[in-house]
Amino acid sequence: MGMSVTISVATEQDAEQIFRLQYLCFQSEAALYGNYRIDPLVQTLDSVRAEVASDCVFVARLGDEVVGSVRGRVTEDGAASIGKLCVHPRLQGHGIGARLLRAAESALVEERGATRFRLHTGHRSEGNLRLYRRVGYEAVGTVEGADGVRMIVLEKQAGAYAATA
Repeated sequence: MGMSVTISVATEQDAEQIFRLQYLCFQSEAALYGNYRIDPLVQTLDSVRAEVASDCVFVARLGDEVVGSVRGRVTEDGAASIGKLCVHPRLQGHGIGARLLRAAESALVEERGATRFRLHTGHRSEGNLRLYRRVGYEAVGTVEGADGVRMIVLEKQAGAYAATA
């Protein structure tokens, strides 16, 4: 009998699994840009622990294993900044990323008063861009990341979060 993937709020005990998963998942992004100094690969475990303690962090679990994660926090302008969405490579393409995104969006509105959502992804990351557009995000600009990678900034209004699938 197979197990179902569940989505839940991350706990302090999840930080190390999130840290390892993030490192695994962002290898393909690093290869795409020829840059292994991207933020998710150089972030420290203590920094992940701090984000789990302060930010809105959700995980996808398959049994006891963390197989997906996303983080968000509301910025001064009322926008929720969502980042480091990742799903284990063996489970990508099954809607887990969209489910994580929906959980984070819902909590950011209901618990933290977000009025809109903002995220970014590398300009060559076609799979990420497809997901974000499918769930209602629209490109609003570009920025250069601290690592030198050109990022596309996407946003959507908070009222649209219920439509995220």
